[in-house]
Amino acid sequence: MTISPAYAEYLRRMPKVDLHVHLTGTVRPETFAEIIEREGVELPEPPLEVFAKINSRAKDLSIYRDAVLPVPTGPGDDEPEPSYSLFQVFEWLTAAITTPADYERIAYEACEDAATLSNVRHVEYFFEPAPWAGFGYAAAIDACIAGLKAGERDFGLSARLAIGIDRSQSGEAALERVRAVVENPRDYVIGIGLDNLETVGPPEQFIEAYQLAKEHGLRRTAHSSEHSPSAQNTITCLDDLACDRIDHGYFVLQDEAVIERCRDEQVPFTCIFTTSRRAWRPWRRASVREMVARGLKVTIASDDPGMFPTTLAQEYLIAAQEVGFDRKTMRELCLNGVDACWLEEDEKAALRAEFVGALDALEAELFADETAGEHA
Repeated sequence: MTISPAYAEYLRRMPKVDLHVHLTGTVRPETFAEIIEREGVELPEPPLEVFAKINSRAKDLSIYRDAVLPVPTGPGDDEPEPSYSLFQVFEWLTAAITTPADYERIAYEACEDAATLSNVRHVEYFFEPAPWAGFGYAAAIDACIAGLKAGERDFGLSARLAIGIDRSQSGEAALERVRAVVENPRDYVIGIGLDNLETVGPPEQFIEAYQLAKEHGLRRTAHSSEHSPSAQNTITCLDDLACDRIDHGYFVLQDEAVIERCRDEQVPFTCIFTTSRRAWRPWRRASVREMVARGLKVTIASDDPGMFPTTLAQEYLIAAQEVGFDRKTMRELCLNGVDACWLEEDEKAALRAEFVGALDALEAELFADETAGEHA
């Protein structure tokens, strides 16, 4: 639908929180090309062409035949040939990261893009330090934190980290990763997250790793009900992994009891409209529309904005123009992000007050005539 220029400006200037964004997935095309070429990594096409053709495809569409909202079975309108899966491009990039300075640069550029392109005021990045980088977890995390601190200083946002656990690996590998986190504590590392495809690693494999994280005060989230067409994984994440929030969650719509529970408990869901499965983008948008209509606590995120590509501001615009959310709903989704973030309670309260003040001021500036009419 067409929205007014004032509404578009409101969306652009809204202060925002991004709680679901993979640090490696923020990499700029030019940075990707420079790192790849420096290390001589052989790609099937030049780096910038590969980057422009990221498009993951589902291997088995038959598992989605009973989806409440029909899942697309054909290609999308803009699917490139050849296509390169998001995970393959991740693998090429992380194989080329041979110095901690690469992580510092990516983290700094991520903060710059978040703040300048989307007015992000707080962000929590997933960081998946590649074990093959050769310089170890501590050096990788310290470089990343250095980049975040420089970004905070230069662009006026706050940034924290959740260490990503690759569910395609074993439960023991996940436990080792959490041990590395707790044995190398850093103030900026505040949680863990389970990522990659649910179809290759159901959440119950990672209970022990999540128990260790909880024992050491780390917050917890997990990608759930995103690629597996079942709401049950979300229940497992809540009950067995003790997750504080759920990333994605679209297939909770498969089960009325799960919808009711998540609505009653106000479980936060971090949702993204733009995905590397380009054919699924309309389905994603329809799913989020229904989740909000059913009263679930949704906040909008950007996921892998460098690689899709998108920005959080663009995701907000999609929410209004294509999904049809009105200004009241967008304000609610924005503040849901503050409520769901992992800052300390006093920091969260201060951030919420800052957001409410900024949103009130924006509405008074951009919609003065409507406000006047309401009080006439």
